[in-house]
Amino acid sequence: MSKLAAFALAVVVTLLGVLPAAAQSRGRPGDFDFWVLSLSWSPSWCEATGAARGDAQCARPFAFVVHGLWPQWQRGFPSDCPTGEPGPSRADVDGVLDVMPSPGLVRHEWRTHGTCSGLSARTYFSVIRKLSEKIRIPDEYKAPDRPRLVDTRGVETAFMATNKGLDADEISIFCSDRRLQEVRVCLKKDLSAFAKCPEVERRDCRSAKVYMPAVR
Repeated sequence: MSKLAAFALAVVVTLLGVLPAAAQSRGRPGDFDFWVLSLSWSPSWCEATGAARGDAQCARPFAFVVHGLWPQWQRGFPSDCPTGEPGPSRADVDGVLDVMPSPGLVRHEWRTHGTCSGLSARTYFSVIRKLSEKIRIPDEYKAPDRPRLVDTRGVETAFMATNKGLDADEISIFCSDRRLQEVRVCLKKDLSAFAKCPEVERRDCRSAKVYMPAVR
């Protein structure tokens, strides 16, 4: 059994208890087809935007961080779903700041994406934490201390080699202004395995090489 499958067994009972048995309608909590875990290269975001905003994330030497865990449809995605679930508590926010290192980001991701998950805020962020521990970062991208150009397909290949069972049609590399921006990994709704996601892949980076700012 793969590590991802073992993880899925640990959370699937919780998910089954909170997700609707069948999809209700577009834009309602729990009505989605699969997940996207978005891992952001923090130095790129800070170099392009965050440092100028004085964001707390850019005051520390982060490498890959969790941008979000997004419910997705095969075409498009729900957002800002009406839900009776309260937002994350202070403890919920503080509990993920080592993997989502901005309180503003945590609250934004809950409002935009977490409300569509069908989960409570506590469970949603618990799943994010567990996935952040299970999806492994290749050694060469954990904390490079020098800026460099990297091969886009090489980044994808390294993630596939490090995460057993991950295929090229289940991961996408995103770039912005020729910087490495994000690695997005698609997972089945029950988190039992990775998932094919052609629409996510259609937005894949078109540059053969991208700039990867150093962790500072």
